[in-house]
Amino acid sequence: MIRVLLADDHGAIRAGLAMILSATSDLEVVGEAADGDVAVRQVRALRPDVVLMDIRMPGTDGIEATRRIRETSDTQVLVLTTFDVDEYVLGALRAGAAGFLLKSASAQELTDGIRRVAHGDGVLSPQVTRTVIAGLAAGAAEPVPPPTGVDLLTDREREVLDCLGEGLANQQIAERLNIGATTVKTHVSRVLAKLGVDSRLHAAFVARQIEGR
Repeated sequence: MIRVLLADDHGAIRAGLAMILSATSDLEVVGEAADGDVAVRQVRALRPDVVLMDIRMPGTDGIEATRRIRETSDTQVLVLTTFDVDEYVLGALRAGAAGFLLKSASAQELTDGIRRVAHGDGVLSPQVTRTVIAGLAAGAAEPVPPPTGVDLLTDREREVLDCLGEGLANQQIAERLNIGATTVKTHVSRVLAKLGVDSRLHAAFVARQIEGR
């Protein structure tokens, strides 16, 4: 059973998310929070596997809450965004968010995203990624420094980074590169360390920067 905490300042959205998750056999809503500070406290008390995190909330926003959660626990954060291109999305990425989904995502996309994040994969909505990068190019968002550490990657690690940039899960990477899933996890850990990033989502963003996507 994957334990999920819902963090959103709109009660109707939390109720809708809870209804979707209640229809599954392997996802359980263990708590709710209307702001980031409560979300952090709930993570400490309930130890969920995943937090579905809104970015814009009163008081402590989703970015700061994500940073504090990732600094003090193993709980993964899946950000739900309304497709805004601004410093909030990039800030959440830097804070260690494991994925981004649109609030308009289907129930299947949402539940699959939660499962992927809970099992250590990243979730990178192509629409969000393309829009964030377009915003960067147009100067609409906070500038991102050039990626560092890329020259430290081995050829295999660079292949793994390219796969992360495509949003592939560990098993998909294993099949593409014809290596074991455990080996993929090792390579991913080394890629994150060499790039100096906190999540595979951030690594995927670096990969797309390199490719100029």
